[in-house]
Amino acid sequence: MKKSLAMLLSLTLCAGLFAGCSNSDSGTPSAEPTQTSSEPAKLSGNVATDGSTSMEKIIGSLGEAFTEMNPDVNFTYNPTGSGTGIQAAIDGTVDLGLASRALKDEEKSNGAVENIVALDGVAVVVNPENGVTDLTVEQIAQIFTGEITNWSELGGADAEIAVFGRENGSGTRSAFEEIVGVEDACVYTNEYSSTGDVIGNVASNPNAIGYASLSAVDETVTAVNVNGVAPSEATVLDGTYEIQRPFVIVTVEGTELSAEAQAFLDYAMSAEVADIIAAAGAVSANA
Repeated sequence: MKKSLAMLLSLTLCAGLFAGCSNSDSGTPSAEPTQTSSEPAKLSGNVATDGSTSMEKIIGSLGEAFTEMNPDVNFTYNPTGSGTGIQAAIDGTVDLGLASRALKDEEKSNGAVENIVALDGVAVVVNPENGVTDLTVEQIAQIFTGEITNWSELGGADAEIAVFGRENGSGTRSAFEEIVGVEDACVYTNEYSSTGDVIGNVASNPNAIGYASLSAVDETVTAVNVNGVAPSEATVLDGTYEIQRPFVIVTVEGTELSAEAQAFLDYAMSAEVADIIAAAGAVSANA
């Protein structure tokens, strides 16, 4: 009996081994899991931007950070002014236009789309030697329209005011004149083609006044308080500083961006760039 049981167990074991060997040698391949990559496609190519000179610091900083993450992308910025940048986007000669003002209805009707990246205060700047440090919006309007022509009328020195501003078509000029209520009514001593030129000339003339993006203001000029409020990131964000405008990346309705340009736009509009924008002197609109 014991001998029969031992033989039965031996036969069962051999059958199991044979079946296993048969399956392994059957030639049927075993199923393997499908390999999928979670890494995004690598970007390479060009992203061309054109427009506002006031956005130089912000676009330069964002472009630098973007290309650090995407070293095969060539990012360019052409500081031609807001009007030119908007038209370049509409014409399709650049990937993205740049405007330091809200888009006009006519521009929107031509397909321009407004993507607000940041908010910027437009600082009213004077020479550091000037004793006038606080102005109302009404006084600013009176200066720029020629109603007030001498600093003594504002408690300053007995000296004629030199009124400096940007050229026609500038986003900074459009925003400033619209907010202050002096559109097409300003009387300029000199007009300049860049924010840097305005600041430089105010810095070299003790009787000058001008306006510039808050992000561009440096220690060579003094930004006056407006209605008692100093221009700063905080007062722009909470709305207490009255002279402010949007920084806009312009796209065109119905026009598909390249993968590289779309990636940059998404990056610039994300909350993760708030610190970069703040370091450039403006306030993120998407934080």
